[in-house]
Amino acid sequence: MDTIIKVIIPAFNEDQSIGHVINEIPDIVSEVIVVSNGSTDDTETVVKEAGATVLQEPRKGYGYACLKGMEYVAAQDAKPDIIVFLDGDYSDYPRELTKIVAPILDKDIDMVIGARVKEHREPGSMTIPQLFGNWLATNLMKLFFKAKFTDLGPFRAIKYDKLLSLNMVDKTYGWTVEMQLKVLKKGYSYTEVPVQYKKRIGVSKVSGTIKGAFMAGVKILGWIFKYSFS
Repeated sequence: MDTIIKVIIPAFNEDQSIGHVINEIPDIVSEVIVVSNGSTDDTETVVKEAGATVLQEPRKGYGYACLKGMEYVAAQDAKPDIIVFLDGDYSDYPRELTKIVAPILDKDIDMVIGARVKEHREPGSMTIPQLFGNWLATNLMKLFFKAKFTDLGPFRAIKYDKLLSLNMVDKTYGWTVEMQLKVLKKGYSYTEVPVQYKKRIGVSKVSGTIKGAFMAGVKILGWIFKYSFS
């Protein structure tokens, strides 16, 4: 039986980039699902023209968009084996999806994070708040949980049944760290694979603003301390 892989992409006003992202996703993927998170530009039109599924989630928040995608998948008769999460800003290299899912297919790993390692990162592709946030969060996870994560990279793959068992709830900035913390708490297997990373198209809605960077930091630390003392 062929492995069913579905991709969920949250997107807010990414009409300049989302077409590139969809077109470069390898054909091992069964369905690409783009969740328009209140977009006011032509994102939804571009998604349809590229042949992907478009959903609408007017409530702003990365987690809200991811949960909408999961709700759609859950309503389908044929459930996927693997869910891949990918950003719509073209900062990742979608063709590396095969590298992201390989540890699941070949070694039965439960979750894989695409780690944006320095040697594969375009200069300036990650902001200072992003770099500091990653450093702080991953070091706190190492301290409290002996985790081996080096990144909170949004390009990631996880077995569908394991994803469901995590009971994801974060609606905004804490989605990625919530997933990693719950994987640690449940003792699921995980690994990282190095991925390339480039400057995104357009301005980041999180790390590109002071408010966004601050709120993301608060959410990330909140999740870590919640699980450290629970």
